[in-house]
Amino acid sequence: MLRNLFLFLILPLFCTTLNAQLNSGSSSELLLQIQKLNVLGKVLYIAAHPDDENTRLLAYLANEKKFRTAYLSITRGDGGQNLIGKEQGPALGVLRTQELLAARNIDKAEQFFTRAVDFGYSKNPEETFSFWNKNNTLADVVYLIRTFQPDVIICRFPTTGEGGHGHHTASAILAQEAFDAAADSTKFPEQLKYTTVWKTKRLFWNTFNFGSTNTTAPNQLQMDVGSYNALLGKSYGEIASESRSSHKSQGFGVARQRGKNIEYFKQLKGDSVSKDIFEGISTSWLKFKDTQGIQKTVNECIGKFNAIAPERILPQLQKLHTQLSALKETEKELAYWKTQKLKELESLILSCSGLWLEASAPDFRGVPGQEITIQTQIINRSKTAVTLKGIRYLNQSDTTTQLSLEYNTLYTFKRKEVLPATTVYSSPYWLNADSYSNSTEPFPGLAQAVSNTIVHFDLKLGEFNLKVARDVIYKSTDPVKGEVYRPFEILPPLTVNLSEKAVVFTNAAPKKVVFTLKANTSNLSGKLMLQLSEGWTCDSNIREFSLAKAGDELMVEARISGNAQVKEGYLKAAVLLNSKEYNQSIYRIEYDHVPYQFMLSPAETKLVNLDVKTKKLRIAYIEGAGDDIPAALKQMDFEVSTLNDEQINTSDLNQYHAIVTGVRAYNANKNMPRH
Repeated sequence: MLRNLFLFLILPLFCTTLNAQLNSGSSSELLLQIQKLNVLGKVLYIAAHPDDENTRLLAYLANEKKFRTAYLSITRGDGGQNLIGKEQGPALGVLRTQELLAARNIDKAEQFFTRAVDFGYSKNPEETFSFWNKNNTLADVVYLIRTFQPDVIICRFPTTGEGGHGHHTASAILAQEAFDAAADSTKFPEQLKYTTVWKTKRLFWNTFNFGSTNTTAPNQLQMDVGSYNALLGKSYGEIASESRSSHKSQGFGVARQRGKNIEYFKQLKGDSVSKDIFEGISTSWLKFKDTQGIQKTVNECIGKFNAIAPERILPQLQKLHTQLSALKETEKELAYWKTQKLKELESLILSCSGLWLEASAPDFRGVPGQEITIQTQIINRSKTAVTLKGIRYLNQSDTTTQLSLEYNTLYTFKRKEVLPATTVYSSPYWLNADSYSNSTEPFPGLAQAVSNTIVHFDLKLGEFNLKVARDVIYKSTDPVKGEVYRPFEILPPLTVNLSEKAVVFTNAAPKKVVFTLKANTSNLSGKLMLQLSEGWTCDSNIREFSLAKAGDELMVEARISGNAQVKEGYLKAAVLLNSKEYNQSIYRIEYDHVPYQFMLSPAETKLVNLDVKTKKLRIAYIEGAGDDIPAALKQMDFEVSTLNDEQINTSDLNQYHAIVTGVRAYNANKNMPRH
């Protein structure tokens, strides 16, 4: 199990949307990717949260310098605010993770995380490390350095506190300690079963001028990152603003920037430099022996590239693949670049060939043990001779064929497959295990989800064999949005959602709790079973139900009571289907700027008995950004009316005892100053 985990540690979280598999990129983008084949530079940028990264610098390094560039966000932003919805905690972490991946899809850097959780604002790093497991988080950073093997590491914040937030300072402390530890074989020696020590050349702090805090200085190293990329048709300031604006839940939309833009760097560790942060670092193939032929072939690809017919350089790309494959891995850095460039090259061969491949299901959900229909489609949009040799479905069964793909002809295949009964439910992988944050297994923070629904295409382009993997997806047509893609979901047969995250009792009266049962397959009959902790009772603990088809819902009410002596407890729900128990609830996250997401979690709620005296007051509530204040006030037995703009203008506000505004109401409602 652990071995399989590490196979996925060094894969970048790069392909950020389902639509990424639909578009192989324009010819100008392909040329940029070919140029990158001759550049062997790596930079790792480290900060604490989604939106901490310097998108201008990332875009410049990835596209102008053409380095392999990555951002390590220590957390997923679970503790931040949410301007666009009600997601908080783990759900906000899921949303902000996707916003980060969307940002990387724009600036073309890669994205990594550790297992540390954003618990909200922290005053200092000591407090931060009291919540994070510092040793585990440091292990994640060290492992990433050892596997990514950066030439240079850059911090967004200093260790001296000018970054304000304790998480910011802690991220810099981790970066400095990991810089040394990654090169020391006595530090985290268990990692060396899977990787090797790595000595990064140098570590910098990317100083800043934020508000009243200016940490830049004329004697610091400087870099102009505001240049224009003609292949992309944008400056790096423009790319950066689009990337930055992906952080919509934080309200980080920014204007496009054009013209000169100077970044400043203060060196913290490593070999001293005087002019450039990459001074003395060789980034060409010539740094290795017997690689002149590789650089020459890449230059041939660049020189012969035809924007109208990119498939014409396939012979050169295939020649380059043969040369790279034949390289003797005489040193670990060469072995690293051989693996990395072969991966980039195979992606380029697919893109230049004009091939389009897709695997989809007729429904967005499937249940383990259930039969599903998988439709695969493939089209050859170039004059290249392509043969489809076979398709492997869900890592289970193969279909073998020798089909020559005619030019611009869409081929469609359908096959029924049974999802194995052992298939793991879909859900953000870092939320699947309660022990994730404190795991004693090293580096789970750098792992990635392993898809259970992959279709493999076995192809031959001329004499070149190519294997292409595609996740099964679901697509539909919306009358407004057009064709819409979403991930294919592996779900339990039925989910149970509770109406409240916590039920508050302020007197002896029982409270109503509503359970929503939703079928993910057809012909379900079973029992809803409720379990309460000691001191709490329910009017009925077992209720029978039946649901005819997938998508059907049933709402069931229960009245919960607690005696005056018990202060708190829990209510757990489960359904019994064919002698098997299921207890998952589902929370869905749907926005236009990120792929469709959802979370599975235990179907339970907290019961709280508060000794609170309240009057029957009437409260007017004006909504803010993503809060549940009205529900909380109602649980306290207040009478709450939520007012929209028209009601604020026309209602008699004297009828209310108080008016309450939500969190960040002035951000959420542009009319608040007038009101």
